[in-house]
Amino acid sequence: MFDSLKKKLQNIRTKFASNIEEAAGAEQEPPVAQLPEGAETSEPAVQPESPAAEETVQEGRESPTFFEKVKVLVREREVLLQEKDVEEPLFELEMVLLENDVALPVTDEIIARMRSDLVGRHRKIGASVDDLVVSTLRSALCGVLGEGLDLRDFIEGHERPVKILFTGVNGTGKTTTVAKVGQYLQKNGFTVVIGAGDTFRAGAIEQIRTHADRLGIKTIQHQAGADPSAVLFDAVQYAKAHDIDVVLADTAGRFHNRANLMNQLDKIRRVMKPDLVVYVDEAVAGNDAVIRADEFNKAVGTDAVVLTKADMDPKGGAAISVAHTVGKPILFLGTGQGYDDIMPFEPRTVVNELLGDES
Repeated sequence: MFDSLKKKLQNIRTKFASNIEEAAGAEQEPPVAQLPEGAETSEPAVQPESPAAEETVQEGRESPTFFEKVKVLVREREVLLQEKDVEEPLFELEMVLLENDVALPVTDEIIARMRSDLVGRHRKIGASVDDLVVSTLRSALCGVLGEGLDLRDFIEGHERPVKILFTGVNGTGKTTTVAKVGQYLQKNGFTVVIGAGDTFRAGAIEQIRTHADRLGIKTIQHQAGADPSAVLFDAVQYAKAHDIDVVLADTAGRFHNRANLMNQLDKIRRVMKPDLVVYVDEAVAGNDAVIRADEFNKAVGTDAVVLTKADMDPKGGAAISVAHTVGKPILFLGTGQGYDDIMPFEPRTVVNELLGDES
């Protein structure tokens, strides 16, 4: 997953380290301490002749010698990183991010964070350059990805049934994602009912019912062409009557510029009153997914995002960009065709994988 971006970030990591090491090497070494001309190189062998003289010698020994002061200076010596030391790798990082479909505003934010953290920073001689680079890059990436959202914690903290409405454009795997989330929730001990709210697309009701039957999940459905708001209202009522934990509401795929379908979605929201609106799109769509997510959020609102086909995306630009652009967390990544092929999105884990640091 995101192999292209991962490989290029490894190269950038090396470039940063090389430039910073060069900056350290350009610093002059501290001068070797020289004794004044004619000074003795060893202590005189004369023994103190009185207690007062012995006390004077002892006090002299407790004070740091000139040689000891130089050792401390070398040990505590630092390098001050300047703009020129990181400008070249920052430019290369910018190109890598843009080539891997990271949105321009998000790229600018990452570069700004890196520059702010590195320029003017003091690094002690001998400290790990790689640790400095990795911690700075990790901080920048985690900063734009945000905190994420744990669906289990969200459900535990809300009154039941928790109502989750799925939206998105046609053909992005929304209905399959509903089934995957249902499987995930059942495995985590929650009871689920699915509302077949896509009454517009031919075969959509049968598709979601087939998935639900395989997973042992109850489906609430009406005939094709029915009002989806009525279907989802019934699904919520069923959940309340049977003490179901979560209602998953499938809806017809639509584009933000189709006024009639967006109005229908707005009606669904008013009737169902969802606790969580989840936008679904494909990771492989790159910047298109980011733009569509932002437009959907502006049109009807979004609380979280699911990106499907992440296993087929070598770039990772959508995953890095969408949370920052929309201002909403990524909930899951779809990683395959099976019902278990869905991964909760944990920003720090994803960043560690990108940086080749699994710890």
